[in-house]
Amino acid sequence: MVKITALDTYDVRFPTSRELDGSDAMNPDPDYSAAYVVLRTDDARHLAGHGFVFTIGRGNDVQKAALDALRPFVLGLTLDQVIGDLGGFANRLIGDSQLRWLGPEKGVMHMAIGALINAAWDLAARHAGKPLWRFIAELSPQQIVNVIDFRYLTDVLTPEQALALLRAAEPGKQERIGQLLAEGYPAYTTSPGWLGYSDEKMQRLAREAVADGFRTIKLKVGLNLDDDVRRCRLARATVGPDIHIAVDANQRWDVPQAIAWLHRLADANLAWIEEPTSPDDILAHATIRRAVAPTPVSTGEHTHNRVMFKQLFQAGAVDLVQIDAARVGGVNENLAILLLAAKFGVRVFPHAGGVGLCELVQHLAMADFIAISGKKEDRAIEFVDHLHEHFVHPVTIRHGRYIAPDAAGFSAQMHDRSIAEYSYPDGPAWHESADALRA
Repeated sequence: MVKITALDTYDVRFPTSRELDGSDAMNPDPDYSAAYVVLRTDDARHLAGHGFVFTIGRGNDVQKAALDALRPFVLGLTLDQVIGDLGGFANRLIGDSQLRWLGPEKGVMHMAIGALINAAWDLAARHAGKPLWRFIAELSPQQIVNVIDFRYLTDVLTPEQALALLRAAEPGKQERIGQLLAEGYPAYTTSPGWLGYSDEKMQRLAREAVADGFRTIKLKVGLNLDDDVRRCRLARATVGPDIHIAVDANQRWDVPQAIAWLHRLADANLAWIEEPTSPDDILAHATIRRAVAPTPVSTGEHTHNRVMFKQLFQAGAVDLVQIDAARVGGVNENLAILLLAAKFGVRVFPHAGGVGLCELVQHLAMADFIAISGKKEDRAIEFVDHLHEHFVHPVTIRHGRYIAPDAAGFSAQMHDRSIAEYSYPDGPAWHESADALRA
């Protein structure tokens, strides 16, 4: 009988602040980081599950400590107790009475639980020999419903309604799998748009993105209005009238400021404004949306659970949303959010601005296309061209589209050499950084 024998954790940080990669109005100097977890078994094939929480540097040690605290909940479990009941496994972690007090279902502990749940799904998909998107897509509607916690959702989405949505998506599932394999899934890119980049670098990267087949680019805004107006005009002149330009304020504004700022940017014909204000303020998003229409409003990468997404949809606060593979309680909760979005007819543009997030969230978007919404051409997955070389199965982008992964699992596994090189604070990369500062 195969058992869980270890839960290993690592504090892995990459010094992206040196080149201002990832910089925005609220986070000017991020070091893209991962609190990384490996769920190991005594299986003769060295079967293991991998997951992580994305952070931007300081606090990654706190997130790792939260992962360490989950070790007693998994050691000694049989493989079947984990992957044979992925809904029950998640519910036991999220529902623990003492851990729950730290949230409930939000913050550092919830993200740690989400990383461990994601590692369990990675383990399950590896055990089945399938990429996670296909593993989910080939579950029956009832099996998908069984892994979701519908508590707090049944005023708008009951298990029966979810089952009906999933059954309605059953016809054409095999055709959609073929379509995905042949065409890939649309992507958009934020790589040109980091706020710390010069105008010249932004324009060069925007031209390269269009040449590579991307039809949407995203710019960071929110620090200086005149600069934002100028950069949006430069971007439009660079990419032409047929390429979509989205902007992301990363929570920078109060409501009146957001409205005034977006009125100044209106002539850029924005594809959407992302995170215009506090991610917790549902009514503020609704107010902004009414005031800046027809500019679409979105949020989601910092939305901490399915209940918040439910309320965003109920309030008519968003035109589209970003899901994040490492923010909420793992695959289970993201499936709930995708079903809610399908119920309310809201488009999903998954967030992937961080180390490993592209690798993870592609699976969720593709599973949504196959098994839930049946749609992909009216949405896109974010892409940033950073740090993919550290993953055993990095994303493949071709002509501005994600190519469906074929390796078993969730694409979460890092190379051992990358973990060793960038472990904080003792990895060689960080010794070199300290030596350079002293010099």
